[in-house]
Amino acid sequence: MSTSIEWDDQRVFLAVLEEGSLSAAARKLGLSHPTVRSRIEALEKGLGTVLFTRSVNGLTPTETAEALRGPARAMAMASELFVRQASSSVGEVAGTVRISVPEFMGIEVMPAMLARLREAHPGVRIELSLSNAPADLLAQEVDVAVRTVAPRQEALVARKVAAIPLGLFASRRYVARRGAPASLAELAAHDLIGPDRNRSDLALAARFGPALNRERLVLRTDSHPAQTAAARAGVGIAVAQVPVGEGDPDLVRILPEIEVAVLETWIVTHENLARVSRVRAVFDSLVESFGAMARQK
Repeated sequence: MSTSIEWDDQRVFLAVLEEGSLSAAARKLGLSHPTVRSRIEALEKGLGTVLFTRSVNGLTPTETAEALRGPARAMAMASELFVRQASSSVGEVAGTVRISVPEFMGIEVMPAMLARLREAHPGVRIELSLSNAPADLLAQEVDVAVRTVAPRQEALVARKVAAIPLGLFASRRYVARRGAPASLAELAAHDLIGPDRNRSDLALAARFGPALNRERLVLRTDSHPAQTAAARAGVGIAVAQVPVGEGDPDLVRILPEIEVAVLETWIVTHENLARVSRVRAVFDSLVESFGAMARQK
């Protein structure tokens, strides 16, 4: 095995591994298909092993490739962190900050908050990672995270900023056409939008009994923004964060006495990053913005 393995070849390997094909990896990296293929071949030669088996169904990673997934991802995160850390001078509120946020908040809640952040700190650039899976803050995969589960690791700095209620919403057009249910029993006769395969969301829906039974839903999707968009379009009644739903003139709250659940919301960063000026500025700005949203209830 060669002791000189180029990071660029490892980066290509990770892209192929995560994307599942040479062509998809080439698109992701902005490289040509032959370049990606030659990089993988060079890496296999340098390592003295086979990383992917080829078949009519595409590429299948070998056991060796799967074993290398973790180290390659750690290298990628370290490289990304290196670039972010070098993006501004020490003490300057400028440079790149990567934020992880749940999909719904990233689309429906964060844009206005980021606009205020940019007005206050025009030198800060944001990378926004939308995912309902928690980012690895200990490995500094991101700089700041918005979480709906309390962090437990001692190396993290966290601030609880809100308890966001969830409620039922429909468009004004839907209510004009179908009326608004006056009880849970009447809700069962309406067009309902809800989860598809997400276990925690299905368990939440099950608390409402037959009304939100999966098989009764007229639209099933695990994307919370898609559920809200469908409700806005008049497809039916969906669960949404109450501050978002009540702030939308096209939506009407259904059965306002019912609180579906409450999202405890935290802003989190690594203790080592809390002292970095641009990270601290983003952290404090999000704490203030979410706090202001909570106070509007």
